[in-house]
Amino acid sequence: MNGKVPTRPSVTVSYAQTLDGRVATLTGESQWISCPDSLRFAHGMRAANDAVLVGTGTVHNDDPRLTVRHVPGPDPLRVVIDSTLRTPPDAAVLANGAASGTVLVGTERAPAERRERALSSGATVLCLPSDLDGRVDLKALLGELGALGVGSVMVEGGATLITGFFRAGLVDRLAVCVAPKILGDGMPAVGDLGIRDLSRSLTLADAVVEPYGVDLILSWRVVYPDGGLDRG
Repeated sequence: MNGKVPTRPSVTVSYAQTLDGRVATLTGESQWISCPDSLRFAHGMRAANDAVLVGTGTVHNDDPRLTVRHVPGPDPLRVVIDSTLRTPPDAAVLANGAASGTVLVGTERAPAERRERALSSGATVLCLPSDLDGRVDLKALLGELGALGVGSVMVEGGATLITGFFRAGLVDRLAVCVAPKILGDGMPAVGDLGIRDLSRSLTLADAVVEPYGVDLILSWRVVYPDGGLDRG
C-alpha cells in the first residue's frame, strides 16, 4: 500500500461459461452451466467483495438472491443496474426484507411512479446520468458506490453489463468458471468492444487456475493497451 486513496472501487468481473465461450443458450437459459462445487467459489467471491452488481436482465431471467450461502461470510450489498427501474417488487433482491440491502440504479428515463415503488419497497434508489447508449453511466455509478463506502465490486452479469464495464475500461480483474460443456451457438459473455486491431486487445496477466469439481476457475489481472481502450 502506498497510502493513495483509490478513486473508485476495484471491479472484478465473474461469470460461468461453456468450453466454447457461451454463458447461455440462444433462448437465454443459463442455469446451471457450472457444477455445484463452483458455487462455493462464486459465493466466496461475493463474501470477499463489498458489493455484487448485476443488470436487470439477470434479475428478470434468473431471479438471483445474490447472497452468500455456501461459504462463511457476510452478504454483499446488492446493486441492480435498471435504467427504467422495472425490477418487480417480488424479485428476490427486493422481497422478504431483502430490499434494505439492495441498491437500484436508474436514469432520468425511469418514470416517477417506478421510483416511488422502488423506494416504498425499502431499497435505496440512485438516479444517475446516462451514457451515450442511454444506459447508466458506469463511471458515475462507481463514484456513487465509492461515496457509500464500497471499496470492491463483483460484476456477475449479464453480457451487456459486462461488455459495458470492459468498454469503459473499468475492469481490474476477471474470474471465469469454465465448464466442460459445449453449446455451439449461444450467448457470449463479452460483446463488441470496438477493437479492430489485434494490438489493441486486452491482455490478461498473473493467471491463477483452480479446479472446482469438473470445472476450472481461471482468474487474471486485466491489462488495457496504453491504459485504456481506443474509443475513436
